[in-house]
Amino acid sequence: MTSSSDDSVFEFPCDFPIKVMGKSHPEFADTVVLVIQKFDDGFHSGRIETRPSSGGNYIGLTCTVRALSRAQLDDIYRALSAHPMVSVVM
Repeated sequence: MTSSSDDSVFEFPCDFPIKVMGKSHPEFADTVVLVIQKFDDGFHSGRIETRPSSGGNYIGLTCTVRALSRAQLDDIYRALSAHPMVSVVM
């Protein structure tokens, strides 16, 4: 395992899934891609799995990013959580 100062349980770099949920909107997925690309320039829509809610009011995205560090993941989580279109990030 790669050693790091924060004793991470992850070995970087790695593919890391991030779940993002929000109200259904035609531009939701594209907006999430743009936010993530600020931290992972190789990220694209092909790395997203989409699941609409049963009622169609919400959408869930599983975005697999190429994580290079814990700090990068923290930055992605903060940026997504702060976006007005995003309800939940896991």
